Amino acid sequence: MEIKKIKLAYRIVIDSSSNFLWDKYVFEDTFKEYQMQSQQFNSETNPKNTFRELLAENEKAEKLHFLVGIAASGYVEQLKGKFHRVADILGNNYFAFINYQLDIINTDRTDASKHKIGITFYSPLLSYFGIVEGNYLISLNSDDVNEYETIMFPVQKNLSICYIKNN
Repeated sequence: MEIKKIKLAYRIVIDSSSNFLWDKYVFEDTFKEYQMQSQQFNSETNPKNTFRELLAENEKAEKLHFLVGIAASGYVEQLKGKFHRVADILGNNYFAFINYQLDIINTDRTDASKHKIGITFYSPLLSYFGIVEGNYLISLNSDDVNEYETIMFPVQKNLSICYIKNN
């Protein structure tokens, strides 16, 4: 069996309809941050309300993804490197991540109900053995050894292999 090295990515979308309390806090703080940060990219004479309009007018507004993402950093730190909404098939191990990236899907500085962001969590390097019965068979151990403790995460929406390396 050929063992590959992979990284997984899991993406969540947060908007005004999100039910998790964590999501609501991230939603509120990133919207407030967008309202503040977007001012530096907006025109005083012809201000744009939506992110897409602002981006079309000023390409430097692309920096808002990062700047708004800073507002979510404290909440991401609270997760302590484990995203608990994605469990292995036994319910024992949660999706381990080492970094994340926030992107603004769209927003309107005058209407919080239109605020929508995505957060993608990225796993550390993993050993990948393939898909078994609809599950990614992986090991958190990425060293080249002869024995691996394995876990299985169901193949599911928003969970993807984002990096692969052949040995």
